[in-house]
Amino acid sequence: MHKVLWEYIQSILLAFALALFIITFVVQSFIVTGPSMEPTLHSGERLLINKFIYRFTQPKPGDIVVFHPAVRPRDDYIKRVIAVAGQTVEIRDGRVWVDGKPLAEPYLSEATYGQFGPVRIPQGRLFVLGDNRNNSQDSRYPEVGLVPLKSVIGKAALRYWPLGRLSLIGGAGR
Repeated sequence: MHKVLWEYIQSILLAFALALFIITFVVQSFIVTGPSMEPTLHSGERLLINKFIYRFTQPKPGDIVVFHPAVRPRDDYIKRVIAVAGQTVEIRDGRVWVDGKPLAEPYLSEATYGQFGPVRIPQGRLFVLGDNRNNSQDSRYPEVGLVPLKSVIGKAALRYWPLGRLSLIGGAGR
């Protein structure tokens, strides 16, 4: 009886350790809250975040990332990477411009209001925007600002809920 009980305890401890390892280093579930990524992602959708990928590579423009904003380090934000270190970003004439060229952004449903920049992105930082530009707190605002790479949790990889919208999440081609 003790041997069987000990085997159950070992199995439970191993499963717990494995789950802890996976959640800490490999993948994490994330629930989208708010409208800032519409029409790409909707509030209430559940995603898997790849926490492993950025241990070997840097975020790229078009990636959808989850990060901790500087002023709210306990919160998780989800936004699209628009520009990375060394690039210059500007918002004018209803469009986003990177290195003097307008971005092709088929995922947007309306023009981007306002003016921003130009700003050159320093090493170790990202410029991020929500896909619902006119209803998104993102790098244009001091509360978020340029996102430090160390604040990035991971890359959105898979939408698994609702089942009708099950899909891989990839960056938009540039």
